[in-house]
Amino acid sequence: MKHIVAFGRFWWDFVVGDDWLAAAGVTVALGVTAAVATWWILPPAVAIVLAATLYRATQHS
Repeated sequence: MKHIVAFGRFWWDFVVGDDWLAAAGVTVALGVTAAVATWWILPPAVAIVLAATLYRATQHS
């Protein structure tokens, strides 16, 4: 059982990392892209999430 928990923790740290809002934003963007079925929504959405993450990181320093 501890191997399964360690595997889950690894993926949580890998995907979410330090910023859960960025992971949630990309997840929402993937969901919207899948729902609308147009690939061009994802690149600008990821760019917006990246810009927001970088802005927040520079404001807290």
